[in-house]
Amino acid sequence: MKVRQTGISVGMLPTGPKNCITDVAGVMVGHVTLDYPLDQAGEDYACTGVTAILPHKGNVFKQKVTASSYVINGFGKTTGLVQVNELGQLESPIMLTNTFGVPAVTQGALEYMLAENPEIGETTGTINIVVGECNDSYLNSIRQFPVKPDHAIEAIKNATDHQAEEGAVGAGKGMVCFGYKGGIGTSSRTIEEYTIGCLVLSNFGKKEEHLTFRYIKVEGLSDTSDGSIIIVLATDAPLSDRQLLRLSKRCGIGLGRTGSHFSHGSGDIVIAFSTAHKSEHFSEESTEQRLQLREDHPMMNQLFTGAAEAAEEAILNSLSQAVTTKGRAGRVVNNITFTGEE
Repeated sequence: MKVRQTGISVGMLPTGPKNCITDVAGVMVGHVTLDYPLDQAGEDYACTGVTAILPHKGNVFKQKVTASSYVINGFGKTTGLVQVNELGQLESPIMLTNTFGVPAVTQGALEYMLAENPEIGETTGTINIVVGECNDSYLNSIRQFPVKPDHAIEAIKNATDHQAEEGAVGAGKGMVCFGYKGGIGTSSRTIEEYTIGCLVLSNFGKKEEHLTFRYIKVEGLSDTSDGSIIIVLATDAPLSDRQLLRLSKRCGIGLGRTGSHFSHGSGDIVIAFSTAHKSEHFSEESTEQRLQLREDHPMMNQLFTGAAEAAEEAILNSLSQAVTTKGRAGRVVNNITFTGEE
């Protein structure tokens, strides 16, 4: 269940109807989950997957959205963020998977986008595929490369604007957060006519580190070491890529509130986009017009608050929605117990 169903409320702002990143109109999420032994003895096990976040229901390459990214701590292996930050645009789905699955997921997403856009590499330029990762090797036999390009294609095709599945699903299947079962979590906030949605892939922290979790019963110490988190932030507020960068930084506040201190070996990365404006790939115009929220308007502070709150609650939802999971070498990671007492 979502953490709010246990009686825990995060922040001051109201959530969207689904309390999900898909509360931002047009945004879609799809998963492929791998959960099976890779050998007869069960020592090697596929406990992993792929998650796809699509910024809208159209052709993302032909209708690009404004985007930015922010590296809180750079112990991560992503693709595509250099160009996102240079041009301020997103032109592919955002794909999430395990560390060694990045090449396969990049290829699969590329194959999907090439099939959708035969002009790419022929009559127009190339495409920038964005992939983020966390290391699920405690539960997943990462060296066996269970994630294949077809899984990325399937995740994209599975994407819907319904309530996204959370917990031990998709890219989150093998992830561990604060020594308990983590994975995919999502939350949203509404600020007047605008919505902010956040989806996380949580895989960080140790049991003994979440001192801010007053509403969690801590039992024992962690077997796992430093981990990572990918935070995907979506909004329909009319923001520039620079403003999205500012918004991304506030996600670190939500991450810190859960107990993280952005450890040495943690890849803590935020990818943010706005659906308010779509830039046409094919255009003969030399200029384009767009609305942009004024920097000094009180709405900016509300959006900052929403980003911090949604990130914190998304992390808690990744824990509250996860189930006890068995992986390689007989390893088991238990789900967490929320007491509901803040």
